[in-house]
Amino acid sequence: MIPRYTPEAFAALWSPSRRYAVWLEVELAACEAMEAEGLVPQGTAERVRALGLQLDPARIDEIERRTRHDVIAFLTHVEELAGEPARWLHRGMTSSDVLDTSLALLLRDAAELCIARLQGLLGALRRRVEEHRRTPMIGRTHGIHAEPVTFGLALAGHYAELHRALGRLRAARDEVSVGTLSGAVGTYAHLSPALEARALGALGLRTETVPTQVVPRDRHAAYFAHLAVVGGAIERLAIQIRHWQRTEVLEAEEAFSEGQKGSSAMPHKRNPILSENLCGLARMLRAWAGAALENTALWHERDISHSSAERFLAPDATTTLGFMLERATRLVEGLQVYPDALRAHLDHTGGLWASEAVLLALVETGLGRQEGYVLVQRNAMRAWRREGDFRALLAADPEVGPRLGEEALARCFDLAHTLRHADAVIDRALSLAALAPGDPSGVASGRHDG
Repeated sequence: MIPRYTPEAFAALWSPSRRYAVWLEVELAACEAMEAEGLVPQGTAERVRALGLQLDPARIDEIERRTRHDVIAFLTHVEELAGEPARWLHRGMTSSDVLDTSLALLLRDAAELCIARLQGLLGALRRRVEEHRRTPMIGRTHGIHAEPVTFGLALAGHYAELHRALGRLRAARDEVSVGTLSGAVGTYAHLSPALEARALGALGLRTETVPTQVVPRDRHAAYFAHLAVVGGAIERLAIQIRHWQRTEVLEAEEAFSEGQKGSSAMPHKRNPILSENLCGLARMLRAWAGAALENTALWHERDISHSSAERFLAPDATTTLGFMLERATRLVEGLQVYPDALRAHLDHTGGLWASEAVLLALVETGLGRQEGYVLVQRNAMRAWRREGDFRALLAADPEVGPRLGEEALARCFDLAHTLRHADAVIDRALSLAALAPGDPSGVASGRHDG
């Protein structure tokens, strides 16, 4: 079944309700760690939890319009609902302790959503690779016919790249799974590193090695850069499909459903709209990565120049990548492949793809490489100009035919021999799934434990 985009998970993750719920999780985890150190009364966090607070984003917004401070508005609303126990929340903490730690939790969860969707795309690609592992086609360099490959081998390259992308998403998740509860300038003046480690551990996060007031933004820059690289991998696949779908090529094309229209003016059009859409969205991921890179340079122990950008790029970039992964999966599942066209294009130049094999065969007879190159090229150019069949021209050339003989010349044009290692390369790509799940593509995990 071809998957459709399911935005609900991302919409819920980045909703105001979820954001404030995560802020409360951070506050309560910190409160429990403070209880363990005797800084606040025992059972405070449990008393607040037992109330089952239903935070009202609209009320928090109302308070913020007066206070002009989001975390103060949040804490004020929590006190309205929880009463006396809430006075112990946020002891010794600063706003960024809440904001950065909660952002880490949300970015971690967003990465998990993307990882699940990328695994779905890899599964779709694997099935198509197996389906076409022996479907021959011409390989191209610079857009020009080169030597034969198989359609499955072409897809296997994308599978391997997207498998590396899986490692990068996991690295991004690990890179950003870091919080801080270190106070106004990161010195734990009213808390302690041990308290921080206890609270963050309960949330499944690591401690920042050297916090200032914030988690340094190089981590976030790496996260969004990884997302952009994953988007680039999807874009490369989409560009390939766009080429295959060109009218002059038409080796494969996007699925075209009953009732679908390609143009308001031309009823015959079948356009690669899914692929083109993916290419455009990849540009947006790169733009957001640029903003994240610029966020790394903050004044002294902190400023908030990064904050306004992150309010856009965190939900937008992760949601966009999730959409791209689902759309790419749909694209691969529905891809229409035309083996007859693939074979026709392979045969289009009358065997010119065998030119290197002929050159190597001539060298093996004792001929100099450059001299052999000239002999092969002059026959190839005649075949290019449609002055004859390449193999027949070679056989008739008095400096080539007698030197090679019919049997050696025939081996040069043996397609099965040319593609004899294609299965091994495909198997090497598909075997990536058997590697360690923590780092399946060989990309370093990027962990930075404090």
